Amino acid sequence: MDIVRIATAGSVDDGKSTLIGRLLFETNSITQDKLEAIERASKRRGVDYTDLSLLTDGLIAEREQGITIDVAHIYFSTPTRKYIIADTPGHFEYTRNMITGASNAQVAIILIDARNGIVEQTHRHFYITQLLRIPYVVVCINKMDLVNYAESAYNEIRQQFDELFAKANYREQQLQFIPASSLYGDNISSRSASIPWYDGPSLLEYLESIEWHTGENQLPARFPVQYVVRPKSAQWHDFRGFAGKLTSGMLHKGEEVVALPSGQSSTIASIQRFEEEADQAESGDSIVITLADEIDLSRGDMLVPKSQVPEGLKEISAQVCWLDHQPLKTGKNYLLQHGSNRVKAKVTNLFSSINVTDYQTIEGVAEIGLNEIGYVSLKTAKPVNADLYAVNKHNGRFILIDESSNNTVGVGFIG
Repeated sequence: MDIVRIATAGSVDDGKSTLIGRLLFETNSITQDKLEAIERASKRRGVDYTDLSLLTDGLIAEREQGITIDVAHIYFSTPTRKYIIADTPGHFEYTRNMITGASNAQVAIILIDARNGIVEQTHRHFYITQLLRIPYVVVCINKMDLVNYAESAYNEIRQQFDELFAKANYREQQLQFIPASSLYGDNISSRSASIPWYDGPSLLEYLESIEWHTGENQLPARFPVQYVVRPKSAQWHDFRGFAGKLTSGMLHKGEEVVALPSGQSSTIASIQRFEEEADQAESGDSIVITLADEIDLSRGDMLVPKSQVPEGLKEISAQVCWLDHQPLKTGKNYLLQHGSNRVKAKVTNLFSSINVTDYQTIEGVAEIGLNEIGYVSLKTAKPVNADLYAVNKHNGRFILIDESSNNTVGVGFIG
């Protein structure tokens, strides 16, 4: 069964938590005791309806303020698909949460309040979907009940968003506009009689109809080694396997591969998935590989096909979203984590930052602050076997770690 990963984004009070709660309710993904608890909590808050937003706002602070602060992962399914929703915060100060929560999404749902239209956060959220190259974006124009389901309100917002899309760099993105009311369930799981002028799919119908083919099996194969398996038993005395997750592409038994960074080559002797041996592995598989030769290979190294060896980069240009209160400045040293490989890195240049409200580049910046996105160059102590993010998302991103605090302070996209 397919698994579709969704990221949601919206400004304060756009109804994002209610929309997700409605999806859970209408796909029968809520247990009876949970529903009864939400009904009681709704009465305590003094509302005369079941507040479905309480299903997703798990933190006490979220329930008290009626906002989303942390990233929550919510699961539901239909007879044909499984879904994982990253419910990300809409506030500016939690932009970093959205980027980390949406990093693996295939679909983004951007909510817009029908009364307010496109606001600053809409620009920011859409830019992030572009940065992460999320292929499908649903523009959900919510709270249509508060504008009397007026088609003119929908058309005006759609025109504004079309103008926003005209500025975009990632033109392969597919947009779907849906007028909805998450409070009353209009166009959430089925089409609404209250919006007769709209002839498109409901939100769930659209999610069910997406023909999701990642194409990741066609990408160059990249196998970062997570762990060297050496069982301490007489039966497996000579066994030496390399465990990890194949992040992209395919590997086959008998295929010639190169170990990076050593450059030594060998042939895949076996591929084991759990306790079964397989002839091949696909993108996303967690496997153990054994090689025909004893070569130097350990955690942080990478196995790749001999015909698809990436260039070892010691000079990296990247877009970085900054996650720390201490700004990013030229000359600072960090640890760069690429997959399972961790190397020392130094910021050699800050080229520019991005004004995400109008997508303009700001040249000559002295620093990049919390939640800001900028273009930087880094010099690493050892080569990093990475691809461009636009070519291979899984092998084209990294994080920066502060050496003293061990905090993750930045997310980078090589390009």
